[in-house]
Amino acid sequence: MLKRLIIAVVLLGLIAGGIVWFKYFREGMIAQFMAGAVPPPVPVTALTVEPADWEPGFEAVGTAISARGVDLAIESSGLVRSIDFAPNATVTEGQILLQIDDKAERAGLAAGEAALAVATAEADRAQTLTARGVGATNTLESAEAQLESARAQLAQLQTTLEAKQSRAPFGGVVGIPRVEVGQYVVPGTIYATLQDLQKMYVDFTVPEQQLSSIALDRAVGVTTEVGAFSAEGRIIAIEPQVDPNSRLARVRAEVSNPSGQVLPGQFLRVRVSLPVEQGVIAVPQTAIVGSLYGSYAYVLQKGEGDALTADQVFVKTGRRNGAQIEVVSGLSAGDQVVTSGQNRLSNGAAVVIDGSVDLTVGE
Repeated sequence: MLKRLIIAVVLLGLIAGGIVWFKYFREGMIAQFMAGAVPPPVPVTALTVEPADWEPGFEAVGTAISARGVDLAIESSGLVRSIDFAPNATVTEGQILLQIDDKAERAGLAAGEAALAVATAEADRAQTLTARGVGATNTLESAEAQLESARAQLAQLQTTLEAKQSRAPFGGVVGIPRVEVGQYVVPGTIYATLQDLQKMYVDFTVPEQQLSSIALDRAVGVTTEVGAFSAEGRIIAIEPQVDPNSRLARVRAEVSNPSGQVLPGQFLRVRVSLPVEQGVIAVPQTAIVGSLYGSYAYVLQKGEGDALTADQVFVKTGRRNGAQIEVVSGLSAGDQVVTSGQNRLSNGAAVVIDGSVDLTVGE
């Protein structure tokens, strides 16, 4: 019995020792394998840094204003007899847009024309009598005064009649009518808006620190938040004062709008272009990685044969222009910098350039 117990204990000890030995043996082999394993090169995209022309500028938010745009107002009171335009119609200068009832004015004009005819006849008769020497001079003067008075009254009646018609002061696109036929209106009532959409002003503000960078006739680019409209224009006016509350100065640019895509009051993004600078080091913004310790980029270095490694280089960045960013220091002409795939890299990692796939997806 004792002998069997001793054998069982010995066998149990051998089994436990074998398990412990196998555990340590397996961990050692795994560590040995991992130490000898070389990670595959990381696929990246890269470009060679070269000095280039840099077109600096700054962004601003603008508002579209038509070069010619007015709210059309009624000059004379009365009942609206006809509305002679359709919403969004293109009208020409001088075209009748609205007619106020003018029956009384036409009757008055007819009476004025009759009075003018009578005054003209009286003046001619007095002139004839005076020439024959049978008429008094004061009679002729009185007749001529009556004639001038009749002419003035007729001109006044004609002006009153014309005020019953509202005409387009310039060509453009007319808006939605704000009055109805049969409605009684008074002078000053706004009945529609008229906008010339062929040419637009763009008003925007710039900080006082950037006032020295802008000048009359400087080029600007304008884009909309929605749609694909973009246009080039020129600065035509700079407000000669700075708002003491916001420290901003108002600037106006002029752009063409032949298609009529931009409407007055619309939100616009404005880029003011500054003189071109030469020999600036700039890279795509995707090449720069930000961190708590500063911005850095990965520069490719040649190893043995065709092998490439990525070295982490801290850089100092400057201005931005679209998708490009200026590098003030840290990179030199001829450096090959990684533009995508950085999230898989560490300092000194082996890389391979592969431009066949978009490595920016998922970063």
